[in-house]
Amino acid sequence: MRFAAAAVVLGATLLPAGPALAEAQTQNQPQNTFVEVTPSTAQAGARVSLRANCDNSNTEQATVDSDAFGRVILRPDNGFLTGAVTIPGSRAPGSYGVNLKCQNGSTATTTLTVVNMSKPSQGPATGGGGTAGGGLSPFALAGGAGVLALVGGLWLVGMRRARTEPER
Repeated sequence: MRFAAAAVVLGATLLPAGPALAEAQTQNQPQNTFVEVTPSTAQAGARVSLRANCDNSNTEQATVDSDAFGRVILRPDNGFLTGAVTIPGSRAPGSYGVNLKCQNGSTATTTLTVVNMSKPSQGPATGGGGTAGGGLSPFALAGGAGVLALVGGLWLVGMRRARTEPER
């Protein structure tokens, strides 16, 4: 099981994150029928865009079904059919078919690869955090108070000298 998950993650890093494109499944289908998923490799919990072409039926809705995210209705948009969907965060890693069904009976299929890379629960252990902000430490407060006391004492000494020196 770990090998399969590692293979999916490795494949996802080596494949480009561009759109997946599938042409019509059979020879008697119109050549302009396709479905795209962008990106074609996505993290579980991510949102993907869908774009399709149903040849001469791009003024009517079409449906896309996938085990990766369920059913989505695509709507006409600038000469194509478009939609978007979020892959459930609990979706297992793997390759899932994305199936387009047009109103005119045309179909097309492509593949969506889902990855589920775990996120670290805490940052890396890089040191004690001495430069991180978070309030003043007791040493900084004591040092600041000491500097203020020293400056005040020097000021008092300077004032006394000014009073005791004779005028010329």
